[in-house]
Amino acid sequence: MGISKDQLGPRDVFVDYDYEDVLFRYEAATRRFFRKFYGKSEEEEVPQDNELLNSALRFGEETDAKTYQAGKIP
Repeated sequence: MGISKDQLGPRDVFVDYDYEDVLFRYEAATRRFFRKFYGKSEEEEVPQDNELLNSALRFGEETDAKTYQAGKIP
């Protein structure tokens, strides 16, 4: 459970944080994070010090690109 920022390296990482109904995507090529809430198709960039992002990294679970792209139903 949880993902260390040390694991964010040369690959894209997708995180599911069901406690807050949100998904995150780490884009390795640009070292940026994006957030998408359950039931929504749009995503937005978030800063690395975003509180919700850091909670998701600590307590969320890694998921895959397919799940992130499809989104989740709340």
